[in-house]
Amino acid sequence: MSHLLQTRVSGSIWQALTERSRTSGQSVSHIVQAALAESLDIEHHSIFQVSTSGAIVQGLYQGCVSVADLRRHGDLGLGTFEDLDGEMILLDGHCYQARSDGSVVEADDSELTPFASVVNFAADYVEDITDIASYEDLTAEIDRMRTSENGFVSIRATGTFRSLRLRAACKSESGVDLVTATAGQALFDFADITGTLVGFWSPPYSKAIAIAGHHMHFISADRQHGGHVIDLSTDALFVELNDVNDVRLAIPETSAFLGADLTGDTTEALDIAERHVRGADPQPAGSTQT
Repeated sequence: MSHLLQTRVSGSIWQALTERSRTSGQSVSHIVQAALAESLDIEHHSIFQVSTSGAIVQGLYQGCVSVADLRRHGDLGLGTFEDLDGEMILLDGHCYQARSDGSVVEADDSELTPFASVVNFAADYVEDITDIASYEDLTAEIDRMRTSENGFVSIRATGTFRSLRLRAACKSESGVDLVTATAGQALFDFADITGTLVGFWSPPYSKAIAIAGHHMHFISADRQHGGHVIDLSTDALFVELNDVNDVRLAIPETSAFLGADLTGDTTEALDIAERHVRGADPQPAGSTQT
């Protein structure tokens, strides 16, 4: 959550700030946030990621980092839980588990994750966008807001959705590849639901470790509904983007991970598992006001 800070600075500090902004192309707000974060030892522009997308594609679902450890590295993010047991949504420091039965619970700190990405979120760019007819419309607007094709971006977007389709992965044994494991994913349709999207855009070169492109999860305002975003439409949405220039990777020490062949190209498998609509017929949720 972003807060407005008003303060007085000396003329020399202001001159230095404006000169740094001019030469770097960064906003004064971004520069001040970065300086404060460094001074206070807060990593606002670092992603902390558990394991790799390649490992998840192969079915390495053993948990290796606790929710407690994850929350020490960020207050916003997404991922999954041990044995692919649902979708993770981390928002304002709270970690939620969206299960395949449609329920959402706040995860205990002792729960483990095999794959997750988190940041200490601080918006660098904000914009109100309107008339979004699809997920592709939204990602196109975010792409327009982005300033680089080579940097990572964390995303937070809040509003009321005319329609929203989510999925939640079903619990699966380790060793079952991701495409097979998500073939029976649970799908949920909502109408007129208010909540927040959290996610990331990762550059194409990161496909060996991250999910390249856009990846978003959703949690409703009443924390009763959530999951991986498949499609959506909305009249208006408040979008916040946070530039990331540092990626920190926690490598699992399990024998399965250390012995796996992670050299293959996972692009096709991730596209099927993360973006294609597969699974049981969607469960309509009716008109849900939150």
